[in-house]
Amino acid sequence: MYAIIGGSGLAKLSALQNTRRQVMRTPYGEPSGAMTFGTLAGREVVFLARHGYGHTIAPHEINYRANIWALKDLAVSGVIAIATCGGVRHDLGPGTLVVPDQIIDYTHSRKSTFFEGTESPVTHVDFTQPYSARMRRLLIEAAAACDESVVDGATYACTQGPRLETAAEIERIARDGGDVVGMTGMPEAALAREAGLDYAALGVVVNHAAGRGDSKHEIKLEDLDHVMNATIVRAVRILEEAVRRAG
Repeated sequence: MYAIIGGSGLAKLSALQNTRRQVMRTPYGEPSGAMTFGTLAGREVVFLARHGYGHTIAPHEINYRANIWALKDLAVSGVIAIATCGGVRHDLGPGTLVVPDQIIDYTHSRKSTFFEGTESPVTHVDFTQPYSARMRRLLIEAAAACDESVVDGATYACTQGPRLETAAEIERIARDGGDVVGMTGMPEAALAREAGLDYAALGVVVNHAAGRGDSKHEIKLEDLDHVMNATIVRAVRILEEAVRRAG
């Protein structure tokens, strides 16, 4: 069984059939919401809305540890995370789908590890390649199979939020090598690695980042929903094909 974490624009996965919900408890508190089980492309999956099913949990307030712990408890075979983001690199404009392969973390003050406290031994995990090669390949092959274009490889810069970035901050991110910018990729990916879960993300670019393209002077938030809704439809096609191919 695979897990899908839905971000902004995917608080509900309407393509799920035969659904049921299960409330989960973890040592780290409650996840963002009940786990929704169902079938997608004829396969059983579990879906979790990262921001809550009413989209009420801000990026810096998400209980990432509880979310990942609950999925670990369910012994899922892999995790696909949907993440809306802004395009920093000039060719990654609105409507682009991207499968990132690297992360830069600009967040702070988030509970970012399971290994803490004086009774827990110091534990390091390798994070050289932050995303699962197997899950990334699954997404890329699924996109090709359903004739959807995705960009293979990009560096996801994760900022604290909930405000959007300044143009100067985006320039800094670009100099650092960031290609897209979002607010939820960390510590989610690192916690998945600590939990031993195969994890990959499908980035949905909904706007040019601050100071770039048509966001040169401002980001018009009222324009984002149309792009997001149209691109999420394409992302769900890839999800369905990925689940179908995963078996």
